[in-house]
Amino acid sequence: MPKIGIVAPYWSDITMDELVEYAQLAEGLGYDSIWVPEMWGRDAFSLIGHLAANTNKIKLGTGIISVFSRTPAMIAQTAATLDEISGGRIMLGLGTSGPIVIENWHGIKYEKPLQRTREYVEIIKMALNFERVNYEGEIFKLKNFKLQFKPVRSDLPILVAAIGPKNTCMTGEVADGWIPFLIPIEGLKDAGQHLIEGARSAGRDSGEIKICPYIASAVSSDEESSKKALKEHIAHYIGGMGTYYYNTVSRHGFGDEAACILQAFKNKDRIKALESVSDSMLDSLSIWGSAEKGHALLNSYIEEGVDTPVLLFPPKATRRAVRDTIESLSPGG
Repeated sequence: MPKIGIVAPYWSDITMDELVEYAQLAEGLGYDSIWVPEMWGRDAFSLIGHLAANTNKIKLGTGIISVFSRTPAMIAQTAATLDEISGGRIMLGLGTSGPIVIENWHGIKYEKPLQRTREYVEIIKMALNFERVNYEGEIFKLKNFKLQFKPVRSDLPILVAAIGPKNTCMTGEVADGWIPFLIPIEGLKDAGQHLIEGARSAGRDSGEIKICPYIASAVSSDEESSKKALKEHIAHYIGGMGTYYYNTVSRHGFGDEAACILQAFKNKDRIKALESVSDSMLDSLSIWGSAEKGHALLNSYIEEGVDTPVLLFPPKATRRAVRDTIESLSPGG
């Protein structure tokens, strides 16, 4: 069976029982992993601990922890502890987030995000390898500490969420996996060249770096409602989340649509923003429609060489749509 992951739903009113229910549903249907997001609500590590206690085999990933939110040593300690609790099921997804969240919520200057990510990965790997961490970086200078307990795994996977060329190249140099988002499927191989370049520059085999894109997904009998939720999700990231996603979709063939979405956001015209997300854009950036169409779109990612497609549910998708999507796109389905 193919390896497929899901992102845990992150509605503000989700209950702990519901969260466990979705994780157990995914585990029972043969999903490889569940990824727990973190923004400015519930923290990912606490939720992963809860899921670890209520599942048996599904892998548990942070998706995504910002490198500005904790020190690298603290992330290493927490990941190693949860890996011990879960019996070796943790995957560490790291990213930079953006200046609005980092400066206005965490109160930290958003400086040198790529260098910071590089140093985090290198330091965390040293700590998980149970070696004494003596590290001289641009940002961190650490001396003579070592974890007090031996981690279950020294090779706990560290994946980086990256979409820009420089960040993707750095991911190829230091990380175990790459988590792209809102890169059209037609552009994945092109964007992945930066991953390959980074790996080669560091003398690494790029084939060992796992590619695990987040893909906005809503497959349901209520097709129109699911389609609207996906359009809102895509439009929000392109028009309302700074320049990263706008530049990404523009760079990979959707410049006209992205410009229309951005202008609609500036005009506060929500209807026009949604109308600007075409069906061809949906096909390239998401998994939607009937179960049959959803499977075809999902399989196209696997055929493109993706190691683990990760289904991300739009925040405005209904509970019924999320369950329908998990059941319809299950690895054995």
